[in-house]
Order: sequence, then C-alpha cells, then structure tokens
Amino acid sequence: MKKKNSALSTVLTVFLSILCVAWVYPIVMILLNSFKVETAISTSGVFQLPNAATFAGLANYVNAVGSKGFLSAFGTSMVITITSVVAILLCCSMCAWYITRVENFFTKMVYFLFVFSMVVPFQMLMFTLAATSDQLKLNTPWNIWVIYLGFGAGLAVFMFTGFMKSIPLEIEEAAMIDGCNPLQTFFMIVLPVLKPTMISVGILETMWVWNDYLLPYLVLDRKKYTTVPILIQYFKGSFGRVEMGPMMACIMLTVLPIIIVYLVCQKYIIDGVVAGAVKG
Repeated sequence: MKKKNSALSTVLTVFLSILCVAWVYPIVMILLNSFKVETAISTSGVFQLPNAATFAGLANYVNAVGSKGFLSAFGTSMVITITSVVAILLCCSMCAWYITRVENFFTKMVYFLFVFSMVVPFQMLMFTLAATSDQLKLNTPWNIWVIYLGFGAGLAVFMFTGFMKSIPLEIEEAAMIDGCNPLQTFFMIVLPVLKPTMISVGILETMWVWNDYLLPYLVLDRKKYTTVPILIQYFKGSFGRVEMGPMMACIMLTVLPIIIVYLVCQKYIIDGVVAGAVKG
C-alpha cells in the first residue's frame, strides 16, 4: 500500500510540475520578448533568449508607457477595480449576513438567485446590458461598479454565506445585549471575523475586474475612457502592423501588479475557501 501511494504521489508531482510549467511558460515568453527589438519578435527568434543583437533594453517599456495613453488607461483600470471590489465586498457581505440570520422563504429564494446568477453566460446579456448602461449613464469608470456588483455578487454571496454559518450567533446576541444596533453589530463584530473570506473574495474579484476586457469594451465610452486590457489591442502601426515590442511590455505591466497581489495573498484564498466550506 505504501509503495502504491508513493508511486501515485510521484505521478501527481510530475503531472502538476508539467502543468505548472505550461502555465508559467507564456508569461516567461512575454517577459523575454518585451526586452527584444521588433525584428527579433516578429521572426523565428521569438523563442530565443535576448542577445547583444536583439536586446532592446527598456525601450519597449518606455514606448508602452509614453504612448497610446497607458497612464490614463492604467488609472481608469485602477478606479474601476477599486470601486467595484469595495462595492462587492461591502454589499455582498451585508447581504450574506442578512440571508444567514433571517431564515425564511424569501431569503432562501434570494440566495438561490445569487447562486443561479453564476451559471448565466455573459453573452446572453451583453447586448441588452450595453443599451441599458447607456440609458442609465453607467458608461463611465465612476459608476460602472454598479454593473460589476451585479455580476460579481453571485460568487461573493456564496462564499460569504458559507463562512457566515460558522460564526456563533451568541457573539452577535451578546453585542446586541450590550446596546449595539444591527449596523454596529455588523461593522464591529461580524466584519472583523469575516477577514479571511473578505481577503479571498477581494483577491478573486480584483483579478477578474482588473483583467476584464469584454464588459468595459461594451459599456464604456471608448472615446473618453480606455482600460489597460483594451489599450493592448491599439498597439498597431500602419496597415495594421502590430507593434509587438511595446505590446509585450504593456502586457507585462498589466499582468505584473495582479501577479504580485496574488503571490502575496494566495494563502488567504485557501484559508477563506476552507473557512467558507465549514458549517458550524
């Protein structure tokens, strides 16, 4: 039995190692090519390491930041991500608290609707959504968070509700006996206990909103506002020629912040998911 388990562990280790290399390889290739001259990227040299003849230094990064409005697009992405994630965390945690503590037919139906929303394809809604967002003036970075709140609420409520069931009700009852109203109970008692799941949901939603291309492309007024994922497609020269060097640099500048956030906070994702899977 021990030999069988050892063999299975070895096979899994090899398989997962290969899978890890397959996931990391594209990022490494983008990083290497972001330091090459244009001719080396557009030819067979795309798979080779930079050398004295093909090394471009930081020229591609300077070009990416200094042209095409990268800083403006980066700021727009930051505004959309921060406002959307804050709205999702605050509204969905409060909603999950209400669903968990007020158990009746209405709250059960609301919970099932949130869960059901996770399986609805975005393509079913996108054309109607684009028209509706224009009518309601939700086509700016300052209020597109309303749309992201709707699409991100399903996963957030699901995770918050799972964790909320493990919080002893006696803690909240003690706070109310001490004179706390419902808002004080939530923000002073429940919210600090929700920290692991708050961080987990925040990381997952940040990765989704920051990298999202389709929703901002459909909703935002692109003559005024551009996010970084949308900006990447604009690195084209005359006759549709793609500026591969600056594009690779722009992709790395887009991916790097979210990779750093994930690497720093990845342990909280596991803690939050495990905590949400336990019912007290």
